[in-house]
Amino acid sequence: MHLAAGPVAPLAAHDLMVFLLQVGLLLGLAVALGRLFTRLGLSAVVGELFVGVLLGPSLLGHLAPGFAEWLLPHDPARFHLLDAFGQVGVVLMVGVTGLQMDLGLVRRRGVTAVRVSVPGILVPLGLGIGLAYLLPGSLLGSVSDRGTFALFVGVAMGVSAIPVIAKTLIELGLLHRNIGQLILCAVTVDDIVGWLLLSVVSAMATVGVSGGRVLHSIANLVVVVVLALVLRRAVTAAGRRIAAGPSVPAVLVGALVLAAAGTQALGLEAVFGAFLCGLALSGTPLADPERLAPVRTVVVSVLAPVFFATAGLRMDLTALGRPAVLAAGLAVLAVAIAGKFGGAYLGSRLSRMSHWEGLALGAGMNARGVIEVVVAMVGLKLGVLSQEMYTVVILVAIVTSLMAPPLLRRFMARIEETAEERLREQALTPGAVAVHL
Repeated sequence: MHLAAGPVAPLAAHDLMVFLLQVGLLLGLAVALGRLFTRLGLSAVVGELFVGVLLGPSLLGHLAPGFAEWLLPHDPARFHLLDAFGQVGVVLMVGVTGLQMDLGLVRRRGVTAVRVSVPGILVPLGLGIGLAYLLPGSLLGSVSDRGTFALFVGVAMGVSAIPVIAKTLIELGLLHRNIGQLILCAVTVDDIVGWLLLSVVSAMATVGVSGGRVLHSIANLVVVVVLALVLRRAVTAAGRRIAAGPSVPAVLVGALVLAAAGTQALGLEAVFGAFLCGLALSGTPLADPERLAPVRTVVVSVLAPVFFATAGLRMDLTALGRPAVLAAGLAVLAVAIAGKFGGAYLGSRLSRMSHWEGLALGAGMNARGVIEVVVAMVGLKLGVLSQEMYTVVILVAIVTSLMAPPLLRRFMARIEETAEERLREQALTPGAVAVHL
């Protein structure tokens, strides 16, 4: 006979105080540095990541180790509170990204976008896998084999980031240009393929690489995609009746979180479920911009900055002081840039675009930003990437995001604006452009 368990003790007062202090401090600094970097013409994501660099082992851990351990203790039970907060943030951030994707743009320019996107993914993916087999074994995670590690590095090299690219195009006034529209469309295809690849590789890292297990993971993936299509048809058929009332934001958040839980239960990544759910609901009454605004505001203004700050906490830039890690970091960065530029340029030339148009496409699609950070976090969590390799991948995200604005500005200056583009610019009012994360 089992005795009934007593009530779960509440969180200790000190632990609650430290958790609230962590969230408040990370959020305040993330907002401040994000705005500072935005005023400097850079991505706010980079500023938010730097918060973690300042408070993590790269700086505070060296200057004031006692205070750093009190503020951000290495005790898993306490750090996991902050981790859980950040994970909710990334799930909703990825879901909202899916909700805001313009599938109509993909359909309109799908053929050209695919021609650009396919080599833009395959070239850096292949180069990243090849490079991973040459990197030191010390960069592998604690539970990783070389093959899974190589696939993860390849996926990290192949992805692009819609949030950073969309924001850059809007800030530079290039969204109305044909190349700007094509970049956004090609990166949308990149994002969809990237999440699919991440999900499959994550499943392989979790259950192993035996043929039966991989097939089981792919079967689960197919089931999830089919369910997403069914959900989209059901919501579309229900029309605006399903979007009535003030509870739509709560319904959206609940759907994204439950979808994330479902894919996690199937051995796929939680973020993939959230993204696919958002993608399925994009363009439906539930994704109406006015209804979506409260969710987007909370995610963009509160949850996402805390997530990026916690991601930065796991970076240790002092590792780059070791020659082997620094050399590996420079090699990964060079391959990431050359692979994405080369792949996008090849795709553009196959589509009979000009030299400068190809370079502009490469510059835009080279920005990794948000997606790269998520890939790195997943790899670290699963034990595929070591902390040193995690730091290298985050640096690739930062450097490529910083490169995009000046290179796009320079290459687009060489491409003459057409009459069609000028008409499109007049049609795009400030309220008509939805800024992605």
